[in-house]
Amino acid sequence: MDSSLRPWPALWALVIGFFMILVDTTIVSVANPSIMTSLGTDINSVIWVTSAYLLAYAVPLLITGRLGDRFGPKRLYLAGLVVFTLASVWCGLSGSIGMLIAARVFQGLGAALMTPQTMAIITRIFPPDRRGVAMGLWGAVAGIATLVGPMLGGILVDSLGWEWIFFINVPVGIVAFLLAIRFVPRLPTHQHRFDIIGVVLSALGMFLLVFGLQEGATYDWGTIVGPITVWGLIVSGIVVLAIFVVWQAVNKGEPLLPLSLFRDRNFSLASVAISVTGLSVTTMSLPLIFYFQLVLGYTPTQSALMIVPMAVISGALAPIGGRLADRVNPRNLAFFGATLMGLALVAYSLLMRPDAEVLPLLLPSALLGVANAFIWSPLSTTATRNLPQHRAGAGSGVYNTMRQVGAVLGSASIAAIISYRLSVELPGASVDLAAGEALPAALHAGFSAAMSQAILLPAFASFVGAIVVLFFAKPVQTIAWDEGLNVRR
Repeated sequence: MDSSLRPWPALWALVIGFFMILVDTTIVSVANPSIMTSLGTDINSVIWVTSAYLLAYAVPLLITGRLGDRFGPKRLYLAGLVVFTLASVWCGLSGSIGMLIAARVFQGLGAALMTPQTMAIITRIFPPDRRGVAMGLWGAVAGIATLVGPMLGGILVDSLGWEWIFFINVPVGIVAFLLAIRFVPRLPTHQHRFDIIGVVLSALGMFLLVFGLQEGATYDWGTIVGPITVWGLIVSGIVVLAIFVVWQAVNKGEPLLPLSLFRDRNFSLASVAISVTGLSVTTMSLPLIFYFQLVLGYTPTQSALMIVPMAVISGALAPIGGRLADRVNPRNLAFFGATLMGLALVAYSLLMRPDAEVLPLLLPSALLGVANAFIWSPLSTTATRNLPQHRAGAGSGVYNTMRQVGAVLGSASIAAIISYRLSVELPGASVDLAAGEALPAALHAGFSAAMSQAILLPAFASFVGAIVVLFFAKPVQTIAWDEGLNVRR
């Protein structure tokens, strides 16, 4: 290993950009009413501001991970950062909903270029026995960013206007670019022959599946247009992805997705676990935001303060969780973190009442901070421990695709569950969730009950993740990690 390599400055440079793109997966949610008013559009159109970003982000991840192996992760990361930052300017300057949606597509593509490279670079510059702390920081950023997005969005919308949820990316993007140029090393590339059929099948399958899951609630899980239905898209996506997997198995050349990755039991299990964790982290914020603002009457800024314990504790404990992941069996840490996350969400469910006090509601937030610190690092460390250098990008692409698919599935599921529970708890009542205004007192009890029931979905997902990680094998190093490692600035 090159003695001039400085992995920690490189890591800090990477997580700044990583935090920015993950915040943008959820930051728009609280700005929807302002965007609707400013651009003169309706709720169905404004939903696409988020949907277009998530779709453009999730679909290419398998491909962009492999591109990093071929052309160099630093080069792909910087290209993605430029695209994302310029698209952010475009978003803020948009004068119509169509222009904003188009800009969000380019933001998503920039994010898709960046995300696999962050994890691939960490995998390639930190040896497996010292990767835990680095992955702990990477994972803590992922967990915190997804929750912070709606809260940070509320503060910016309250104080500066909806445009600033995008303009804020510009100085952050410039700083992230300069730091990456300076500190992120140029890593050796690996010659790959691109599997064109695999690229087409994976992109088409992911598009059909993600679009179906993402837009299911919008079309009431029925007909989209003509003979095209939501479930038809979902099933078609699954079939195309199955064909993709078969093609990867029989392809005599170089497949886009090396199925040999899944011979590593821990990589396979960690990929499943990160999927349900992504579902859990993504879904927990929506019922909480609705409850804080529509029942307790908090402003977006006050709602943001309710997750301060989670953010502070997670950031403080992440290095500790990472160090422990290097020293003890990651299975035990991940089981503890996932179980604690589930318990914290159950605690939220029990506390979400119309007359709830502030201090008790801060306790589950603190527990989520502890849980986050002990989930992300063990999972990512376990997944990447035996990735060879030339497959770091492919492995990172698979892992992040699984996380993002879990997040999309969670977004669709939580929307459907909230809608269903509101119809049960408040039959005949009209609740405008997009308005962001406190409900009449007569509706508080029913609405609180619906939100407390909805938050049990991410709790259940967390407990499923805890069960999955119990089947991790004891980590054993099976590859020569630094073989062929030769870094350049």
